[in-house]
Order: sequence, then structure tokens, then C-alpha cells
Amino acid sequence: MKKKQNTRGPKKTKKTRSQKQIVSFLDEFKSEIATFFEINNEQPFELHQLHTHFDADDHKLRLIFNGLLEELIEEGRVKRTEEGLYATNVSANVLIGKVEHVNKNYAFVVLDTPPSEKTPLSENTDVWVDTDDLRGAIDGDTVRITLFSDYRSGRRREGRVEEIIERGRTEFVGEVELWPKYGIVTVDNRRIYEDVYIPEAKLKNAQDGDKVLLRITQYPTRSRRMEGEVLEVLGKAGTHETEMHAILAEFGLPYHFPEEVNAESEAISEVITADEIARRRDMREVLTFTIDPADAKDFDDALSVQLLENGNYEIGVHIADVTHYVRPDTALEREAYARATSVYLVDRTIPMLPEKLSNNLCSLRPHEDKLTFSVVLEMNAEAKIVNEWFGRTVIHSDKRFTYEEAQEVLEWAARPEGEAADTAPPLTEPSEEALGYMPALTMLNALAHKLRDARFAKGAINFETTEVKFKLDENGKPLGIYTKVRKDAHKLIEEFMLLANKRVPEFIYRQSKDKAAPNTMIYRIHEEPDMEKLRVFAAFAGRLGYKLKVENEKLAAQSLNQLMADLEGKPEQNALEQLAIRTMAKARYSTEDVGHFGLAFRRYSHFTSPIRRYPDMMAHRLLQHYLDQKPSPERAEYEPACKHSSAREQLAANAERASIKYKQVEFMASMEPNRIWDGIITGVTEFGIFVEITETASEGLIRMNDLTDDYYELDKENYRLVGQRSKRFYTFGDAVKVKVKETNISRRSMDLILADATPVRSASSGKKERTFQRKTASKRSTERKRK
Repeated sequence: MKKKQNTRGPKKTKKTRSQKQIVSFLDEFKSEIATFFEINNEQPFELHQLHTHFDADDHKLRLIFNGLLEELIEEGRVKRTEEGLYATNVSANVLIGKVEHVNKNYAFVVLDTPPSEKTPLSENTDVWVDTDDLRGAIDGDTVRITLFSDYRSGRRREGRVEEIIERGRTEFVGEVELWPKYGIVTVDNRRIYEDVYIPEAKLKNAQDGDKVLLRITQYPTRSRRMEGEVLEVLGKAGTHETEMHAILAEFGLPYHFPEEVNAESEAISEVITADEIARRRDMREVLTFTIDPADAKDFDDALSVQLLENGNYEIGVHIADVTHYVRPDTALEREAYARATSVYLVDRTIPMLPEKLSNNLCSLRPHEDKLTFSVVLEMNAEAKIVNEWFGRTVIHSDKRFTYEEAQEVLEWAARPEGEAADTAPPLTEPSEEALGYMPALTMLNALAHKLRDARFAKGAINFETTEVKFKLDENGKPLGIYTKVRKDAHKLIEEFMLLANKRVPEFIYRQSKDKAAPNTMIYRIHEEPDMEKLRVFAAFAGRLGYKLKVENEKLAAQSLNQLMADLEGKPEQNALEQLAIRTMAKARYSTEDVGHFGLAFRRYSHFTSPIRRYPDMMAHRLLQHYLDQKPSPERAEYEPACKHSSAREQLAANAERASIKYKQVEFMASMEPNRIWDGIITGVTEFGIFVEITETASEGLIRMNDLTDDYYELDKENYRLVGQRSKRFYTFGDAVKVKVKETNISRRSMDLILADATPVRSASSGKKERTFQRKTASKRSTERKRK
């Protein structure tokens, strides 16, 4: 029989052990038994052989051993053969997941599906893997792993990669450093920790300092390096166009439309025939306008307004009828599906549809007849829906507002009179043309406020995330950074788009002949949060002085809204809001009818942006399908498209964030070197402190090596770094002053150093620290009494 040293269990227990010591002993003993089976996995054992190996010659110890062995069998880690022998259950410790290579020394494998309660991973679904045990796997790869034993309760789960099932990515972007017979590429992706060797013959004439797109041809192991070949030379690293193309290449996003798609687009007639108008509800005489960003070209929604004889309002939400032009089984359709979404980088849009469609035929430009799909609602003054109509229409937009112009009209309408007017700040008077729309805009704004209040009363969560914008020169160089402020004009449009997105799926559900198997629809779903995650976040927020009630979903929603209000204008606002959002499930597309938690809608879809989102096109087609009284198609036909659209949406969001991060780092690199910036600590780790610079919303890292005044250790429980000697600490939410030490534009990263070693704490964080000190003092006093 094979034996492993140091796996021998103790012969007997001491009667004086405390209950805690006994539990610890049992955990260790059980882990040693599991380790024995893991190492000796090629043969089964008889029970008496196991007793002999573990020196279980005492009757009580045998009973303990047998009990622990039965637990391992119940957990599926050990199996009993037909012959009554005991062997490792290999399949129980072999799991499949995706590699997240978070550090050059180790990675985590995130399992595809949470294990059952009887598996050894019931407490934690992430498995720690040493880099040497990745066996050529890199970040994003799907792998099969074998678990090591869990040693004792509460310890992290460890394992090794046995097989690479699927490569997550084979192409990367990086910068070339040329040598006489080869090139070395440093990959931009910060989770690729090894440079890529490129043979001279596969450099494709890349020059020193060029940014390239490469394909991996040989993956790294303990004995061989990572090798690749250049697919495309993107240009000189650090230049605006090169870096924007590099971001597109990094995320596999297209630069151009295929010729076949452009040809199909150009062949579409711009003429709206009389026959087509006759098939639609003609709303060209109704007052109609659009409100969009100043730089927008694809106007995919418009509002119409008219007062009815009964005193109610008829509000039309008109959406570009993209599916009139983009037909199934065409090159345009296939390309729209493949892209699934438009992508918005800081200086450009990568549209889902060719320009002739996105900026011309489908764009609801002013003073032009346009084909639309509409939700027409009759509403009273309290924003209650009295009647509704769905169908295809033709409209004629009278005015194109920018958000700023519409806001000027709303503020002018609300300007104070009398003595109050003398102390009010001066306002820009809107143009005479814009003032003509003041009654319609103010009425819509009043209804929007009522709709918004009703949403929040039902439990909608008011997440107002910071949107970073840039002022760029003609070469794309950032001249300034500012955050977009959402005012009533933005919220007005948002409320009516949300309302249309809510009413469409509700209408389709009501058309279902069988409510137990309702009509198939493309929903935008947002599942209820994991309450355990919310409790962890609540505990964290509590340490910063903010109270959250998370006993149930409704209380949690109300409490989160109060938190958002309390954070308004605070330095920690953006960081804490982002953490709160991370506790929520990600919104996604699905045919499952599970509702939208964040909006507090029982049913919700995406219907209002078909120029830039493929799911909206699917929703349009399904709505017309049901208006034509056709039977419901199978859900299975649409679910793959939902998953594809969700994945493409995430990819587009990652690319957008990368472009913002690049411009932030580029802007910070252009600032004077010794400038002192105000910042807020947004994270603490074993390797340093993350700080967000308040003025530019740019995040950088203060590395542990640059905290030279003391030796700092991570206090995980209190989310802070603590100096061993000085007891100075840095915690989430602290205000600090920093300088930029180094910027790396290619990797979109920034290193900072402290300009002032004394963190500034808000009243809430100061209160938290005093509480912590009192608890510590009380604990020490108790310990002295015990001694």
C-alpha cells in the first residue's frame, strides 16, 4: 500500500478538548482522509487497510474514522465499490469553469454552474490555481480542473488544470519591440502576464513601437514560451487613431461593413409610396419632435402630443421602423444580428446598421416624412393610461431639440416671478421657435415627474451613474474631462421610453390565449438580487456610516434609494454607487418572463432603439406578428439570439470603458507632473490602494511599495490598510491628495503616489473609526479581566 508522509491521524483525542478544538480536529482528520484518497487514486482499499494506515486501532477512533468516511461518501468525494472497497470518486473533484487570471502568480477558475450542497465547493464556487498549474491556460479559457482537498472548513479551494476545453481568445493587441531576428510583443490586456515571442518571418513588417493585432500560435507552459504571429499592423503606438483601432481589434469589433451589406443598403429606395402610407396610421399632422444629444445623428425616437376633446392627452411614442427596411434572410439582417448593438467610443460610433439606414432612412430627422412603429397612449393629467394603441405609422417631425435646448425651455417656463426673480440666477432665453413648444414640453415634463414618482413608489431603484465625457481637439487629443449632468429634459425622454418598453410586453402578454404558456417575447430582465450579497454590501456601507435595511427585496430597494440620496454630492458617491450596482444581477435579454427588479416592472422589453439594438428589432417583429393575429412562435427559436445579444452588449460596454480609460490616462499624462489632485479611496488590496481623482473621475493605483512611511498590512474585515508601527490606516471612502507617478497609455493604467500622508475622513468614517476603537478598547479590557 502506498503511503503519504504526514497524513497520519492522531491515535486518540484528549477528553479535555473544547468543542471548538474537537470540530477543528474533525475537519483536519477528514481532510487528511480526503487527501489520502486523492493521492492514492489508482486503487481501491479495504476498510481494515484504511484503519491500519491511519492507526485507527482504538474503538472510538475507528467510529470517528468510519463516520468521516461516510461523510465523504455522502459528499460524493469517495465512493464504495460493488465489492465493498473504498476509492476516490474522480468525477466529484473534476469540474469545468472559466479562468480569471487576476494575478501573475495565480488565477481563479469560476465554475460554470454552482455545485450542489453535497459537493466540496458548496461554500465557494471559485477555485484558486497556481500559475504553474494552469498548464498553458490563459485568462478567459474554459478548462477542466481537478480539486485538491479543502484541508479544513473555511479554507480556499485549490486545484489544477487538467484540460483546456476551449480557448476564450486567440487574438490580442500589443506593442512590438524589435530585436535582430524576432520581435517581442507586450500585450495590452493586463491579464496576460507574459510577453509574446514573434519569429522574424511572422512580424508582417511591423516596426519597433508599432501596435499590432496578433494570434497566439503556442501557449505558455513551464517549459515553453508563448509565441504568435502578427495579423495586422495597426500603426504607431500612442497615436489616437492607432489606439482607437487597437481597442476595436482587442474586443473583436468590426471597422467596416462588408461590401455586400453596403450594396444592399444603397439599393434601398428612399421613396415612401402612397400604398405604404395607406397601410399605416397617418400622424404627420400631429405636433411631433425629437430630443437627443447635440452630436447625435441617429434619431430613433420621437414624441407627439395633442390635446383631446375630453381633456386628456394623446402621447405618441414613435420609434424608427427599422424592420420595414431590414428584412429576414438578407445580408443586412445577418450583419445586424452579428453586431447586435452599436458601439460608442469616446470619439466615434461603430453603428449596427450602415450609415444610409442609421443616419438617413431610419433616422427621424426634422421636416421629413418617416416610417415608424408607435405606441400611442391616451393619458389623463395624473399620468394614468386611459387607452392605448400599437401599430405602424408615418410621422413628420417638426423640430429637432438637443437636450440642452429642451432644458432651456423647461427652465424658462419654471422661472420665478416677482421678488424671487430678482435673486434667481440669469437664464438663457430660448429662441422664439423653441418657446412655441413650451406648453407641450412642460406638460410632458409634468407627466414624466408623475411617472417617475410612481416607479419609485413601487420600488424602482434610482441609480444615477456618472457618465464621463471628453472635449477633444481635431486630432482626438483630450483637452478636458467633464461628467454629464442629467436634467429634466433627459429624464422626460427616459420616462416615456420606459413606459413604451413596459406597455409593449404587457400588451403582448394580454394577447396570449393561454396565460400558463404566454406569447413568446424578448424581455429585458433583471433578476432579484442575491440577498447575501446585499447583506455583505450593507455591512460594508455600515462601516462608512450609511444604514441599509435588507430584510427583504422591497425594503432593500427603498433603502438603496435613500443611500443614493444620502450620497448625493459626497466624495465617495461614485465609488459606493458602483459597488452597489455590482451587488445587483446584470440586466440581460431573455424569453423568460421574470420582470425587471431595478425598474420595479413586472414586464419590460427593449422596443425604443432598433437603430442601435438588435433585440429591439426582434421585439418589433414579434409585436407585428401578434397584431396580425398569428400564433406564438417557440421560445427556443429566440433564446440563442437573446444570449448572443447580451454577450455583444457586454463586449460593447467593455470597449466603451476601455476608450474612456485610455482618454483619461492620456489626459492625465498631459498634466504638469507635480500637480496635486484630490482623490477618494475606492479600493484596498494586498498590493495597494485604488484612488479615483475627483476632478477627472480617473482611477489610479498607489502601490504598496510606494507607501514608504511604514509597513502596511491589509485589514480585510475593516476594508483598510493599517501601518504596523504608526497604526495609520487608509480605508475606502477616505479623501487623499495624490500626484501622478507614471502613466501607461497603451495599458490604460496610472500609478499614483501620496502627496499628503494623512487621509481625510468624513464625519461618517470618523464615527466608524471611533466605534471601532471603542470596540477594540472594550475587547482589550475584557481580555485583561480574563487574564
